[in-house]
Amino acid sequence: MKFKYCIAILSLILCLPLQNANAQKLKKAAESFLIDAVQLYNDGQIQESRAILSTVLSGDPGNDAAYYYAALCDLRLNKLEDAEKEFLEAIKLAPDNYWYKDRLATLYMLSGRSDKTIELYEALIRDYPKKLELYYNLVNLYAQTGDFDKTIATLDEIEKMAGRDETTVLARYDILMHMSKWDEAIRVLNEFNEEGYPSPTVLSRLGDAMLSEDRDSLALDYYNEALTLDPSYVPALLGKADTYRFIGSYDEFFGTLDVFLKSPDIVPMVKTSYMSNLTQRMDGRFATEYMLQLDSLYETGLAQCPKDSAMLKTAAIYYFRSDRSDRGNELFKANAELYPDDYDAVALYVEALNVSEEWEQLSAACENAFARFPKEAAFLSLKSFADYQLKDFFAVIKDNEKMMEAFPKDKQVHLEAYSAIGDIYHMLGEEKLAYRAYDKALKIDPEYAPVLNNYAYYLSLSGKKLKKAYEMSRITIEKEPDNSTYLDTFAWILHLQGKDLEAKPFFKQAMIYGGKESVTVLDHYAEVLYALGEYELARVYWDMAKKQNSDNEIPNLDAKVESRMKAIKKK
Repeated sequence: MKFKYCIAILSLILCLPLQNANAQKLKKAAESFLIDAVQLYNDGQIQESRAILSTVLSGDPGNDAAYYYAALCDLRLNKLEDAEKEFLEAIKLAPDNYWYKDRLATLYMLSGRSDKTIELYEALIRDYPKKLELYYNLVNLYAQTGDFDKTIATLDEIEKMAGRDETTVLARYDILMHMSKWDEAIRVLNEFNEEGYPSPTVLSRLGDAMLSEDRDSLALDYYNEALTLDPSYVPALLGKADTYRFIGSYDEFFGTLDVFLKSPDIVPMVKTSYMSNLTQRMDGRFATEYMLQLDSLYETGLAQCPKDSAMLKTAAIYYFRSDRSDRGNELFKANAELYPDDYDAVALYVEALNVSEEWEQLSAACENAFARFPKEAAFLSLKSFADYQLKDFFAVIKDNEKMMEAFPKDKQVHLEAYSAIGDIYHMLGEEKLAYRAYDKALKIDPEYAPVLNNYAYYLSLSGKKLKKAYEMSRITIEKEPDNSTYLDTFAWILHLQGKDLEAKPFFKQAMIYGGKESVTVLDHYAEVLYALGEYELARVYWDMAKKQNSDNEIPNLDAKVESRMKAIKKK
């Protein structure tokens, strides 16, 4: 469409002789195309409109409307410098046009030039002293720049022209509070209230002010008065609830929130927002002491907003935080089933099952999630983890094979999948299949440390190809010299090669980086110390290993250590 209009106008320009009559025709044609450009702008076709306007201006450079709409287009396209030039050109051609100056002021505001915006609005007020919106704009601008005296003076002008109303009263109140004129600010609200214009908003502000001064009874009076005017006015209800909470009247606090949650006139988003904040700020002691009342609140919220995703999530998080993951999972599940195409809803349910270690449910949920979101490898990865916890090792292999099928070109996915498959085959005693999987992983990335470490360690356990194991393990500690697991593998291979003196410093380094938390690392270090004749130090590390071996990570560790100790006595 853009090219059609441009070619048509250019053809018109080129074909018309340069005579006065034809110049008039050209101007009329440009005006016709200007109408088309305006229509395109109104339809949201900004680029097309801007292209036509460029051509119009080339044929009629004195067309102020064309400059104006070109500026509007560039404003929408975020070309602020071009838009400013075009607005200024339009104003130069038509200096009395209000809208040209008003839109230029908008541009100045968007570009953060408050001084230029204020200057332009002040000039507009001189030319159009009856336009109220200009005064309101200046009130906001003066307040933003901290010129509170001018803000008050402008509010005075507005009230002279249109009278006092809730908007001007609240604006004056806020400014006076910023100026630390507390008594004057309260007087403004009270005067408006006493003039016979009772407002829930003004009364709630008075309640807030009294509450900030610890004048609880007076605050409650204002909130209650506001609620007689509008029983569902949220600031008054929540202000009243907070007042009861501050003074420790928890029965009234929960009762007020019950009214808030049951009100059909309050939208679910507002209810959920408050309950979410309540969940975040409550401490464990409060949650324990008032669990029954809190449960009642959340269940009321759920009853009133049974299909609101945010309410379901908020309540689920509350139950998780109060150590009732069963109810939390139930709500996360309900949310995921209500909104199966909402990734966040599904992912939250999956993560909740993972945290609560519900492995069977997690495996099933991940399978369903991956079917719904086939581009999210994380769901299959988490299913693999769940199946591993269930000791369904063949399912783990299938999960990782499925991952590689789903992402045939993703090298990282294949790398991690082959690594996991190799680990599982090793656990199943299928050494050849394990090493085959590791070899495939290393073809993708020859320096992938997790595979190199496991491959090297398993080779060392079998006592085979220690040179190959050494070379692989060496790469891992070069890449991650502070990884205690990799340091342990490398040092253990050195031990198996009879290089205990070389192994010892690597074990010492492993101890610094968390090796003391591993039964295997402690046992290995003790063996090296034992081989070096440092029996007392070996005993210390074996004692540490025995204390941590509650899960029988190393079978018959106690018997082995006892045997070593007997041998020491003989020596």
